[in-house]
Amino acid sequence: MKIFTTGQIAAIDRYTIEHEPVTDLELMERAARKMYEYLNIVFLSKQKLHFFAGTGNNGGDALAMARMFADADYPCTVYHLVTDKPLSPSCAANLERLRKEQRAVIHPVSDENGFPLLDPEVPIIEGLFGAGLTRPLNGLPAALVRHINQSGAPVFSIDMPAGLMGEDNDGNNPENIIRAKMTLTLQFPKISLLFPGNEEYAGQVKVIDIGLHPDALALTETPFRLTEKGEVGALFPGRKRCSHKGIYGHALLIAGSYGMAGAAVLASQACLRSGAGVVTTHLPTCGYSILQATSPEILCSIDPHPRHFSEVPPLEKFTAIGVGPGLGTHPETRRAFLKLLNEAKAPLLLDADALNLLAAEKSLLSKIPAGSVLTPHPGEFRRLSGEAGATPLPGDEKEKKHPASGQVIRSGSWHRLEKQRQLSQDLGVVIVLKGDHTSITLPNGICVFNPTGNPGMATAGSGDVLTGIITGLLAQGLPSSQAAIAGVFLHGLAGDRAARKISQPALVASDIISFLGKAFREIINFRQSENGYI
Repeated sequence: MKIFTTGQIAAIDRYTIEHEPVTDLELMERAARKMYEYLNIVFLSKQKLHFFAGTGNNGGDALAMARMFADADYPCTVYHLVTDKPLSPSCAANLERLRKEQRAVIHPVSDENGFPLLDPEVPIIEGLFGAGLTRPLNGLPAALVRHINQSGAPVFSIDMPAGLMGEDNDGNNPENIIRAKMTLTLQFPKISLLFPGNEEYAGQVKVIDIGLHPDALALTETPFRLTEKGEVGALFPGRKRCSHKGIYGHALLIAGSYGMAGAAVLASQACLRSGAGVVTTHLPTCGYSILQATSPEILCSIDPHPRHFSEVPPLEKFTAIGVGPGLGTHPETRRAFLKLLNEAKAPLLLDADALNLLAAEKSLLSKIPAGSVLTPHPGEFRRLSGEAGATPLPGDEKEKKHPASGQVIRSGSWHRLEKQRQLSQDLGVVIVLKGDHTSITLPNGICVFNPTGNPGMATAGSGDVLTGIITGLLAQGLPSSQAAIAGVFLHGLAGDRAARKISQPALVASDIISFLGKAFREIINFRQSENGYI
């Protein structure tokens, strides 16, 4: 699925209006109707509702929805923001229509004295600004947002929570952003809704299809994508009856050190479960008995050092190489890693301590073979990209304080994404930045967000499992971009199915491996059903 910037979305709206053809007011009515139909199922029948409407088309959406709910006998009270900015024509038309029907109570809000007393039990449908906002809120709108947040009422935001901008929120004031229970985003998710840390503003995100013109969607180019199940399923056409293990590749994992043999076990098992024909794991002597006892299907290549990686095994027979889980950063390991970078011909996946070795000696970055896959978590990415001094927050944005409020700002997600895209292009590698809606940037500048996964997967060993999955797909011959996109999707889907069965708090990394089979079956069955096979 294509993901567009807010500027592109405005252009797609205009194209739809011109070429369907449909008026702006009719398109607004369509969007409001779709949102009304969804929320009419969510809300209790005929419960009291509050609406907040701004001066633009986002406010027009709220006003149209208020009319629809009022017509369905919901007791509706509407608060419309009055500023020196005139109403958009469609917003004005919907306000006038709502007034004429006299089914809803309408209150203008022109100053803080007009702020209503809000019942925390009464849902709020919020349409103050939407995706077109280009600067942080201040003055009366900011005060109104704070008032709504302080009420404790559940908020359902239209398209975007008021105060949250569509892409770059660097310098935004978190005090002045709506904390929604749910965001009904129109047609496709907005980019900032996919950034870590913004869930506290958006809540649950529900995409509402409003039927924008398909030609506009097809003709508008964008570097941003969201992975869909169908495209992942297309990468797995099924196995031929006359198969043998050699067809599906031979993966090498270089992993483990004293006290970290479990990382090698998890990566190895995940690699085999991802479909690789043969998996060999190179690990120090201390891990040999552990791997043999837990994973009899895995071949062992024993490093001469008893506690850490010190020597590169012969590489000729391997179709993909994954390096890093539990590896350590001993000087001998660093020397062996450098030799690996110089000698490797097969695709490389670099994770964990392999990334730490790269970050400690930036000159090694130029030695990474083109087409390799790097899988950093946010802290590792900061070190790789030269932001080692940055202090992380939840969601891994830079910690700043707003100059006026003194509030901590979670900012920099857009900046970090652009840096990730640029680094992928500069090095010619795929970068998988792990987290909520993991972002995968390709050497051609494309950025793909992943929709699967859950907070239960924030557990030790989860990244080792991902290393194994992607390495296994690389070994089978998938290009690095496809292996990364499919691997991240499978990893998250297996985690989702595990969490559904076990719960998020109880989820451990080995559960993800256990549910890989269900994840594969789900996407293959989906592909077959799409093609009419089942």
